[in-house]
Amino acid sequence: MKFGFIGAGKVGFSLGKYFADHDLDVVGYYSEIAKDAAEAATFTGSKAYDSIEAILTDSDVLFITVPDDAIGNVWDTIKTCHFSNKIVCHTSGALSSKIFSDIAEFGSYGYSIHPLFAISDPLNSYKELSKTLFTIEGSPEKLDVMSDLFVRLGNKVAVIEPEDKVKYHAACAMASNLVVGLVSASEKLLEECGIEDPHMALSPILESNMKHIVEDGAVGALTGPIERGDVSTVEKHISVLDGERKEMYLALSKEVLRVAKEKNPDRDYSEMEKLLVR
Repeated sequence: MKFGFIGAGKVGFSLGKYFADHDLDVVGYYSEIAKDAAEAATFTGSKAYDSIEAILTDSDVLFITVPDDAIGNVWDTIKTCHFSNKIVCHTSGALSSKIFSDIAEFGSYGYSIHPLFAISDPLNSYKELSKTLFTIEGSPEKLDVMSDLFVRLGNKVAVIEPEDKVKYHAACAMASNLVVGLVSASEKLLEECGIEDPHMALSPILESNMKHIVEDGAVGALTGPIERGDVSTVEKHISVLDGERKEMYLALSKEVLRVAKEKNPDRDYSEMEKLLVR
């Protein structure tokens, strides 16, 4: 199969390089910004195209790696071309393959394929994709073909339902973007305590905690006053927080309490529950 990419941003760069390094036939890139397509083509040893129709003609599988709000427009342009028996994929975490709702009219197949990974560096993120789970949903006819593609690359694959895409993406955001927000809030609290370099101060506990979460899972990694049932300490925490900080602390603490109950099913958390569930 020959793979083409419309869009030459971080995801397009990374996925194309990942494919090329695993000896898949990457034909090249098209982008509205010709310089971006040329850079991606050089990076992957492929070709820069000057039209969607040209790259569609040369590709068996076409990945649309553009921002979510541009996918529909790209699909509308593709539909003006003459084609059949193509596999068209987008890489949005939140959108389903239903954006290609009329693709069967073209004798072709549509999929949403998303790496459960924060791709932040177009030149280096591809090196970590081998450890990444890919989720996929779409046309049943070629679903096994697309799933097997990533399995052969060594990835784990999860087939999900289109109606679960938004919930799935919310889970991804909670584990990635929202963690950044939580760390930012923690750093600001430390600044208020007079700590000059809160990022440096937090780095060891963040690295250690994430290492334990990855190795032991959320339940196994849980420590702290809620897990110990230390009601007085948690009460003191709440007393020094206000507004959004207090809301955030309480919301996350309720989830931590659920994890604590799973870790210690015989421990009495009734007093902690009274404190947190208001």
